[in-house]
Amino acid sequence: MDPSNVNLLYNAPHQIPLGKLLAQYFYLTGLSAGSFVVSVIAVLGGKAEYKPLGKIGAVVAPLCLVLAPMNLLVEMAQPLRAWHLMTYLPGYINLKSPITYGVMLLTAYPISAVIYGFFVYTGNMKMSKVFAIIGIPLAIAVHGYTGFILALGKGRALWNTALMPTLFIVSAMVSGIALMILIAIFRNVYFSEGKTPEEIEADRELIYGLGKFLGAVIIFDLFLVVNAILVLLTSSKEAWHVAELLMWGRFAFEFIGIELVLGGIIPLIMVYYPKTARSFVGLSFASIFVMIGVYAMRFSVVIGGQSVPLH
Repeated sequence: MDPSNVNLLYNAPHQIPLGKLLAQYFYLTGLSAGSFVVSVIAVLGGKAEYKPLGKIGAVVAPLCLVLAPMNLLVEMAQPLRAWHLMTYLPGYINLKSPITYGVMLLTAYPISAVIYGFFVYTGNMKMSKVFAIIGIPLAIAVHGYTGFILALGKGRALWNTALMPTLFIVSAMVSGIALMILIAIFRNVYFSEGKTPEEIEADRELIYGLGKFLGAVIIFDLFLVVNAILVLLTSSKEAWHVAELLMWGRFAFEFIGIELVLGGIIPLIMVYYPKTARSFVGLSFASIFVMIGVYAMRFSVVIGGQSVPLH
């Protein structure tokens, strides 16, 4: 038999082990971290008009963090063994593993967030500021480590970049601020009974200012995304293929249409255009678009990052 006439056929199915539930976990931890940071900024600011934001974030942050691990439990092959992470960790601790630090952070952060919320609602500003300072690095680290875990995926061109942890943290801030705006608007519209016109107007101005803050963070987020795409387009063959999937391939709708246009560019225009920037309707739609866009980002990063077969 002539070896040149032999064709080698094989079938190696490509699997995507990490699914939508992991993307939702990343999304909820981002909402928690972002809202907590906004709450802390309000508390540390010390001004009376900032207090509503501090109280809103103090509730939203731990609530989102309670919901987030539920996605991991469902995603796990054997969720009933999740408690092993706590009981067996001391005996099998591996300081080189980011999962070890993840377990520690997911334990310490919610505890500090709940204590912080307790002091905020009881009016103990001194202890609120103490736990605000303790909670800030924990909140940032909880979401930053998720991006760090993905960045360690050396075989995944979309993940394996030093920008990933920063991109996750900044997008968390974007979604957290958007959620805070929505809740603050709802509170101002439906729970302003007994407030003076001056107090209601002060709340409105605070929300408008939060919209400007959202716009500034969106700009930084878009800057990071553009840099990440430029690196992919000028890197290895696998990286270029990932950029192709995002820019004009399978994930173009999620990335270009939802994440960048609907969740980035349109809200950015809305929070700076005078008529929508000082309108609860405009800011509400801008915030909703942002939250949808960040969710699309989590989906395209997690699923899209695994869509290029490993070689």
